[in-house]
Amino acid sequence: MRDFDIIVYGATGFTGRLVAEYLLATATPRWAMAGRSLTKLQEVRDAIGAPGDTPLIVADSDDAASLRALCQRTSVVISTVGPYQLYGSDLVAACAETGTAYVDLCGEPAWMRQMIDAHHETARRSGARIVFSCGFDSIPFDLGVLTLQDAARAKYGRPAPRVKCRVRKMQGGFSGGTAASLKATLAAAARDPSLLGLLVDPFALAPGFQGPSQPKGLLPEYDSTIQAWVAPFIMAPINTKNVHRTNFLLGQHYGADFVYDEMMVAPGLGEMGKAAAEAIARMNPLASDKGPKPGEGPSEEERENGFYDLLFVGEGVGERIDAVVTGDRDPGYGSTSRMISEAALCLVHDVAGDGGIWTPGALMGDALRTRLVERAGLTFTAG
Repeated sequence: MRDFDIIVYGATGFTGRLVAEYLLATATPRWAMAGRSLTKLQEVRDAIGAPGDTPLIVADSDDAASLRALCQRTSVVISTVGPYQLYGSDLVAACAETGTAYVDLCGEPAWMRQMIDAHHETARRSGARIVFSCGFDSIPFDLGVLTLQDAARAKYGRPAPRVKCRVRKMQGGFSGGTAASLKATLAAAARDPSLLGLLVDPFALAPGFQGPSQPKGLLPEYDSTIQAWVAPFIMAPINTKNVHRTNFLLGQHYGADFVYDEMMVAPGLGEMGKAAAEAIARMNPLASDKGPKPGEGPSEEERENGFYDLLFVGEGVGERIDAVVTGDRDPGYGSTSRMISEAALCLVHDVAGDGGIWTPGALMGDALRTRLVERAGLTFTAG
């Protein structure tokens, strides 16, 4: 038996601290905080009101031996140390080799594919359940599609071959880590142009499978299904890849002809809606230097006043079928810190599963959805 159920690696960062606070509030008994600096870990422990005997572990992304030792002591590692392509590779390797479960907040598809190619088979043999993208990218979208397809199968006996996700409302920003990850990805692609193919391929995380042509989602358009103008959604490139990987891992549970896209709904009608969609398309919230830096984030009030509302529309199975996912905190921090914590707890308590590199929907599905509804402020409805 290992010393801990969960170790939070990166507990001194902004999101890592929120995760530690959440685990403390949920009375998780066997957990520890890890990071590069013992002094900073002690400061976080004291600041969140954790007991003085809360275990603190020093480990560094530049020290592979320390990461392996960390993995050998726990059942699950929560990693909030990004960009993962800069700081995460040795930790994934250590988890795969030691049979340790792992969850992170990664939205870096080229790196994720590299990790799949390098470590999926090792993890499968060791029993390590490695799950990327356990925050706002991509749990609400991954489980939203799963919820809709479960409803379609129950009602029509088959999945919907065409699903649209429309982000109807969202308040709250992206994390500083998300912005840093995007910049690291673009820098990596500039150094190695072959990565561009992975970034634009909707099936980049489904090695060996090539499905039908997918919508690009790069320009504003009028969506007659919901009778509204829609604009590009900045997180669609990672979410869509994860949704297609879930379908791939579940043996084409959504069908080999599955088509999926994500767009933001622009407020207003007619020409006003068109103008709003075009304005949204010109904005890149991650390109500005005005947003939070890694380690920074919004106040508690801002996190608790945030929310999101996602509509999923299924077509091609009789009548249109919808699913809705909502969250009651800001997506980038408040909701994300709860989602990744519950994903880790789900791996500890609810889900066995084979080793390998998974998605939240493919490995945890119903069990995680139940946890998020009961404990993390999300709702999932379909019909």
